[in-house]
Amino acid sequence: MHKHVEWDDPGERGVLRYYANHPDDYRQPQRGSILSASYRGFTVRVKVAARVESTSIGEVVALIADDNGRRQQAAGDLTLGDTVRLPDAFRALEPRHPEGSDESEEPEDPQD
Repeated sequence: MHKHVEWDDPGERGVLRYYANHPDDYRQPQRGSILSASYRGFTVRVKVAARVESTSIGEVVALIADDNGRRQQAAGDLTLGDTVRLPDAFRALEPRHPEGSDESEEPEDPQD
C-alpha cells in the first residue's frame, strides 16, 4: 500500500512546465528512474517501481532539506522507504542547494 502525499505545487520548477519548452528532450519515467518532487521544504527523490497512466509509484529514497542540502530520515509524514504515488504534474526540478552541502561528496580519507 502506498502513503498518500499532498505534494507541493512545483511552480516554476515543474518538470512538465520545463519540458513544454524542450519537448525533444523529454523521456517518460521508467522502472528504476529517480524522480524528484517538493514536499514541505524538502526535495523528495522517488525510485520508480511502476507507472499507472501519468503517475509513478515508487519508494522514497532521499529526503533533502531545501535550505541546507542535508539528507534526513524523515520529513513531515514521509520517511525513507515509504511507497508513494507521484503524479507527473507534481514532479519538480531540484533546487540548487547551498554551497558546501554537496551530498555526493565523500569525506576525505586521512590516509591519502
